[in-house]
Amino acid sequence: MFDRILVAIDQNPGTAQEVFSEALALALTQQATLHILQVLYPLKSPYPDPLYLTLESSLSPVNTEAFGAYVSRWREVEQESLTQLKGYLETAQAAGVRALTSQRVGEPGREICALAQEWSADLILLGRRGMQGLGELLLGSVSNFVMHRANCAVLVVQGKVANPTL
Repeated sequence: MFDRILVAIDQNPGTAQEVFSEALALALTQQATLHILQVLYPLKSPYPDPLYLTLESSLSPVNTEAFGAYVSRWREVEQESLTQLKGYLETAQAAGVRALTSQRVGEPGREICALAQEWSADLILLGRRGMQGLGELLLGSVSNFVMHRANCAVLVVQGKVANPTL
């Protein structure tokens, strides 16, 4: 039986909704508390690219315009994430599930495992984009990282295969 389910949601609307729906259904059947997590990772799209800002800054004196644009876009991304989390929280509560949310910044796999340990989660539920081969090697796999490092059970919701020919 699971009492505390941590569900990691990314900003891909299709995958996120699928993962959240599975987590909500499981929380309902288990009468569990649902902790909805979204990790903002600055090195992945749709987040502003800090590498561009770093290269730009190293080629010229401090570029306050580029920095201001970066900070502005980052705040938009944070707000979009909080709005998305609020929607999931309201949906869970309307279904009668005890729920809370968190937003973190960092490498997703590490942040998911850290929160699972801090919150004493019984289960982590997350999605998988279906990357294989070279794509997975180059970009890494959050689900693979979590499966091998989590201190509790992990359930991976299979998404559509990103590129089955790799």
